Amino acid sequence: MKAPSMLRAGLVLLLTPPTANAVAAPASPAASAAKVGKGTGTITALDPRAGTVTIKHGPIPAIGWPAMTMAFRASPPALLKNLRAGQRVAFTAKAQGMNAQVTAIRPQ
Repeated sequence: MKAPSMLRAGLVLLLTPPTANAVAAPASPAASAAKVGKGTGTITALDPRAGTVTIKHGPIPAIGWPAMTMAFRASPPALLKNLRAGQRVAFTAKAQGMNAQVTAIRPQ
C-alpha cells in the first residue's frame, strides 16, 4: 500500500538535511566584543623584536581566564623596553576571540 502523497512529502522534508541556503544566526556583539582585565604574573619569555611577551599569570576574572602561561602581543611593542625574563609584573590585557594583547605592563 502506498503512503498518501502529503505524508511522503512530509517525510522527505524531515529526512532532507538543511541546505546551504539556511541563514546562520549572526554572532552576538557581546561575543565578539573585546574584554579588558588586569593581572599579575612572571615573564617567562620576552621577544622585544617581535613585540611579544610570555607571562605565567594568575586568574583574570574580568576576561574569564584561569591561571595559565600565555604569549601576548605588546601594543605598542615599546612597552617591553626595560623588561626581562623572570621579572614579576602587573599588566593590563585586552582579549578578543583568540587574540590577546598587553596594553600596559610594569615591574612589581
